Amino acid sequence: MAAASDAPVLVGVGPEDALPVARLAARVAAAHGRGLHLLHAFNWAAFDAPAVSSSRATAEQLLAEATAAANENEPGVPVTAEIAEGSAVANLVRRSETAFLVVVGDGGMAHCDRCIPADSPAVQVAARAECPVLVARREPPPSGPVLVGIDGSASSEIALDWALTCATRHEARLLAVWVVDSDGIVEEAAERLSETVSRHRVDHPDAAVECHVIQGEPGDVLVDQSRSAQLVVVAARGEEPARGMLGAVSQSLLYHAPSPVLVIRGVTGTPDPDGS
Repeated sequence: MAAASDAPVLVGVGPEDALPVARLAARVAAAHGRGLHLLHAFNWAAFDAPAVSSSRATAEQLLAEATAAANENEPGVPVTAEIAEGSAVANLVRRSETAFLVVVGDGGMAHCDRCIPADSPAVQVAARAECPVLVARREPPPSGPVLVGIDGSASSEIALDWALTCATRHEARLLAVWVVDSDGIVEEAAERLSETVSRHRVDHPDAAVECHVIQGEPGDVLVDQSRSAQLVVVAARGEEPARGMLGAVSQSLLYHAPSPVLVIRGVTGTPDPDGS
């Protein structure tokens, strides 16, 4: 499924990390030629009238600050804002059907040593949205490569196309990594990785690409590689179609990668080529 040409980048604005999320979302929207729609959701029915009035004022201030942060980073990106009633996750999942991309904050989970609950809002949105989901971090990422994990699955090839587009639009190097579990298949994996990247690179002739085959556990290897990446792109389930809404690798990256993670889901092709 391809997003409509005017589909916006949809941003979940929460109180903990509104500004870094808005800044990253604005950069992504500018790179892909999209508008930005900021959404703050709140369950107004749970509060009495004075509390609702105070909470709405706080929400309006939060959206104003997020809008200012987005405008400061990317003055040319049109920004709209909305306060919605109900659960943030439910609102974002529902609106994702007509969005180009959803951006949410991670709630600080990348730096949390305790077990991350499966009902974390960022994880829930990444697992249920109808379009790709970008999970932002509170700290700005380094100006390193765009990292993509390849495992030979069809969904990882879609992730590769998105990663190539992101690398080209952000003028970054692409680092394509295939993780294997034994030395005996390194050569075969290297050949498959090179062939896969070459095939998909036809539509991205200007992309600078580096390919590596690394032995280890996929989640651990990609989390380690992500420490110097400006963005990680991964398929929601990769070669684990029966696992559920998120695979083990995408979950590991969401929980532990210090860089932003773009989970590719709900699409069967690449971002539109002209960004319009």
